[in-house]
Amino acid sequence: MPNTKSAIRRERRVKIQTSVNKIRKSKFKSIIKQMNILISKNDKKGAIKLLPEMNSQAMKIAKTGVIKKKLRQEIFLDLQ
Repeated sequence: MPNTKSAIRRERRVKIQTSVNKIRKSKFKSIIKQMNILISKNDKKGAIKLLPEMNSQAMKIAKTGVIKKKLRQEIFLDLQ
């Protein structure tokens, strides 16, 4: 239980940021799942169409620190 005003504000901010991070990570995971489905179906056009959106989401969450930049690179290397 926080006992100072700044600790109370910090706790509130952490809760909000945690929920934002969960949303961002969930969106990225769903895009990865969509990409894996397209790859397994051999749908090259669909995969190429989804690639810019996937890259955009990956850059956003890597920039904000939800995932590490190294992990983002590994994900794209696995797709190739």
